Amino acid sequence: MSAQDWRPSAEIESLKARSRLISKLRAFFLSREYYEVETPVLNTSGTLDPNIESFCVQPQELLLHTSPEFAMKRLLAAGSGAIFQICKVFREEECGRLHNPEFTLLEWYRPGFDHLQLMAEVEALLDELGIKNNDQCCERLTYAQAFQEHLKIDIHKASINELSHCAGQHGITMQSSLESCDQWLDLLMGEIIAPRLGQDIPVFIYDYPESQAALARIRHGNPPVAERFELYWKGIELANGFHELSNAVEQRGRFNKELELRKLQGKRTPRVDNLLLAALEEGLPDCAGVALGIDRLLMLILNKSSIAEVMAFPQDRI
Repeated sequence: MSAQDWRPSAEIESLKARSRLISKLRAFFLSREYYEVETPVLNTSGTLDPNIESFCVQPQELLLHTSPEFAMKRLLAAGSGAIFQICKVFREEECGRLHNPEFTLLEWYRPGFDHLQLMAEVEALLDELGIKNNDQCCERLTYAQAFQEHLKIDIHKASINELSHCAGQHGITMQSSLESCDQWLDLLMGEIIAPRLGQDIPVFIYDYPESQAALARIRHGNPPVAERFELYWKGIELANGFHELSNAVEQRGRFNKELELRKLQGKRTPRVDNLLLAALEEGLPDCAGVALGIDRLLMLILNKSSIAEVMAFPQDRI
């Protein structure tokens, strides 16, 4: 650490822009009859997503939240109505251009919305922030359309061999083979398709494969799809949204599958959030929710190259 590391990594003008952005975000939601909530940062349970790790606070073995989602859903089940939150969240991952273990998240939920209606509201927010090109704010592509357009792959018919061959053609080499089509699809999306997305205007990728439902509802059809979306701008993922799953039995089943996968991978196995499950059993209203990374959003608005340029003190300055 150098003698100059006491200084913020962002210029003061960028920090002022951050303050203005957060004020605009609050004004947007208040104008739409949301109200702002606060939920605990420390929890007795944590995310079970195999791709996300929580920080554990000893000796109580409490976990710093990776998202306020579960607590906010408990508020929704209690009758809160439309709510939003701007908060610090924590994920145990490497620092980098787009990652810091502590970052700022905007998360909101609207009862009565599905994922398509929520996408329209995200677009209205971006429009309010002046993010558009020739009066067009966002494009939309289904997950299947994105693979067809960028890789000429039919995700519903492609085999593991076809997907691995595609990865090899694009210079992706794996030290160990992936075990499922879903893992290969996730790799191709992250390494090849995502960096190409939203170069002119932001783009929504929606209606994911059923196997990638996470916390979203499944719309049964031929084929069934998960009612979720991700937002990309200039090749960077900004937001992740869902038509929220409200079935407690199905949610418990998904939690158990994630726990088993974490065990197989030798990862920490946090407690299942039984308070969330109890709230779902009581009755979560039909709703949609989305989380949006404020640091990445501001980085792109200001044309910066890393989130450290829009944060006061990232991990390497504390």
